[in-house]
Parts: sequence; structure tokens; C-alpha cells
Amino acid sequence: MKLFYQLFLFLYPIGAKLLSFFNEKAQKWVEGRKGLMDQICQQFQTQTAPIIWMHCASMGEFEQGRPLLVAIKQQHPNYQVFLSFFSPSGYEVCKNYEGANYVSYLPMDGAKNAKRFFDAVKPSLIIFVKYEFWHYYSIEANKRNIPILLVSGIFRKEQLFFQWYGNFYRNILHQFSYLFVQDLGSAKLLEGIGLANKTTVCGDTRFDRVISIAEAHEPIDLVADFCKDHQTIIAGSTWSEDDAELNHFINTHPTLRCIVAPHEIIPERLNQCLKCYHHSMLYSDYEMAINEQLPLANDLQVLIINNYGMLTKLYQYAHICLVGGGFGGDGVHNVLEAAVYGKPVVIGPVYDKYLEAEELVNNGGCISVENALELEEVLNELLDDSNDTYRIAAEMAKTYVYQKAGATKSILDHIEAKRLLTN
Repeated sequence: MKLFYQLFLFLYPIGAKLLSFFNEKAQKWVEGRKGLMDQICQQFQTQTAPIIWMHCASMGEFEQGRPLLVAIKQQHPNYQVFLSFFSPSGYEVCKNYEGANYVSYLPMDGAKNAKRFFDAVKPSLIIFVKYEFWHYYSIEANKRNIPILLVSGIFRKEQLFFQWYGNFYRNILHQFSYLFVQDLGSAKLLEGIGLANKTTVCGDTRFDRVISIAEAHEPIDLVADFCKDHQTIIAGSTWSEDDAELNHFINTHPTLRCIVAPHEIIPERLNQCLKCYHHSMLYSDYEMAINEQLPLANDLQVLIINNYGMLTKLYQYAHICLVGGGFGGDGVHNVLEAAVYGKPVVIGPVYDKYLEAEELVNNGGCISVENALELEEVLNELLDDSNDTYRIAAEMAKTYVYQKAGATKSILDHIEAKRLLTN
């Protein structure tokens, strides 16, 4: 299996480079890694403060790690933070994140890269979020007695770690100092490969993150004015498959307002959304028109969000939230960002790999639909004030999120108890 891993490390950059000629995301991945290790070494040449290194695959994982990062910085202000990403969609949004002293792509795993990286950065503590597992980085950290924590981990029996031929990948898990997992099923799987003594079920730090966002209640005045007295559907993190299921309902209910936040903010997707929703305009154009007091179309119904970072605050203005991804093969996106506001959440049928979505569906705070026809039936029922369907779904959504809070404190308590950081 090690040979396959090394082959992956060799072929992935080649594949990304080939793909970069016609894919913007791959292009950013390639460009971001040119001279990357030299840049990191140069950045840390004069570094004297101790370092906490947190690594996230992408934006979603950063949102999971963020509450822990904030809590650690409050407890240990003398430490500086190095935040790394594998994916451009995480790095591009967070490259100016003020809570970190350094933000970078992660150089590809490898024996030489790992040694050079640790020689430069010299982290005191490493935090990997959810499912980041890198062989050489983990081995090198253990050689140097640097503690590695996995936070908000979640495991499934189909993963390589739990197969008869997965010894190489199991060894990566054994390099971790401690693994904080989201559910009992993950803990049982880790117990089966000899990791019971350093595994704890503490839940998902995303619950703490979405609660902090909702309670901060940062208003968006332009959105508030747009929604005003209208029932509003917020469709977040949508792909073309999601829009194809929703657009007929929106286009045939002109009294509704709708805000669509595509998962990818690229020209092709934005143009696709503008064509899909008849009376729509880009948020940036709407903002300019309002600021410059330009006339707007009387039948304007839909705003297409063409920026990153706004979605978590958008859901507060929804009557109903539709979270995208569930009509595509990869599955639904973050339902917690919507549920925390006490709004009914509607998703497509693909959510089986997402524990929080499964639990929300089971408790009634989230409704899964199979197709456009079923979606329209559910939306009509939720928009009808004469029944209790809306109220019950809204209450169950918010109750579920608040009951799951506390993972951040559990991890921080462990860090303090084990004295992994010192002031």
C-alpha cells in the first residue's frame, strides 16, 4: 500500500498540472505550490514565537477547526498560528484570515518535504481537522515528539484503515497523539484497530462555530431590505443539479424572494444561475445599483451571491433554507449553518455520509426530497401558515444544534490537562 501512496503523491501534481489548462481550481492549486517550500522556509527564518500548526483540507474543515483555534489563542496568546490548506477553495477564502499569523498551501507529502517543513516551522502542536492523514508528515512529527491531534474526526467501515490490506494507513492513525471523533460508530472502528486508549467521542466543533456565528447576529442591511416582508428561500451551496430542481418553483411563485449562493463562484456557474432563475441579478450588481441609486427591475425576485463568506449570515433572513449538494453525487453541504437559526432545512436525497444531516432528518428539523415535484409539495406545505409543519421543523432544527454544542471545550480541556501548550 505504501507504493500506491507514493504513486499518488507522484501522479497527483501531474494530473493537477494537466487539468490546470482548462480548470481554474486546478490552476490555482498548481500556481499556489510554485516555490512553496522556499517561501515557507523564508517566512520562518526569523520566527522565535512558538507555533501551533492547524491543517484543513478545505473551507468546510476550516469552519470546524476555527472555534478551537480561537479558543486556543485566547488561552495561549503567546503562540502564533500557521494555518495550511490542501484545496484552493479553502486557501483562497482564508488567505487573509486575521486569526492566523501564516496562511499557506500545504506542500505535497514526502520524506524530504516533511523534514524540511518541520525544520522551518518547528510547530509545538499539530491539529489536523476531520480527515487529513499524511504519512510522512505524521512520521516526522512523531520522530520529533510533536503531539498531533485529530479533531472532529469521522470514520466509516469502508475506509482503507479498516480493511485487511490497510496496515499502511492504520499506521498513519497510530501516529496521532489523540483522536477526537464525532460519533460512537467512529470510536468503535478505531477501538477495533487498537486505538481505544487515545480516542474520545466529543462531537463536532462545527456546532460551536455555527452557534457563535448565529449569536453574533451580524446584519446584512442590503439583504434585509431585499427580503423585507416577503417569504424568502435561501438556497446555499448549490450546484446545477440543485438549481434544476428548485428553479421551476421559484419562477412560478413571483411573490417569493429567493437568494441563491452557488457553491462555486465562477463565471460559468453564475451565468448558469442567471439563466436558470428568470428575474435575477448578481449580488454585486444589486449592491452597486442600491449604492448608486440606480433603478431596479420591478420584477426582481432572485439575488445570485457572487462572493465567498456571506452564506453563514444569509440564512438568518430565510423563511426556508435549501442546502445544496443533495441532488448530486457528492452529497449535501453544511446543514448546520442553516439549522442554527431555527429555520426548516430542505435537502436532496444524497446525505447518507453526513451524520448531522441524517440526525436532523430523523428529528424532523430537516426534510429530504427526491425530486422537483416532491420539493414543491414540501415548500408549499412549509409556506402555508395554517399548519404546524413549519413551526415544528424550525424548533427541532435549532434544538438539535444547541444540544450538540461543547466539542471545542472538550478538546481544549484535553490540551490543558496534558499540558500540550504552556504559557
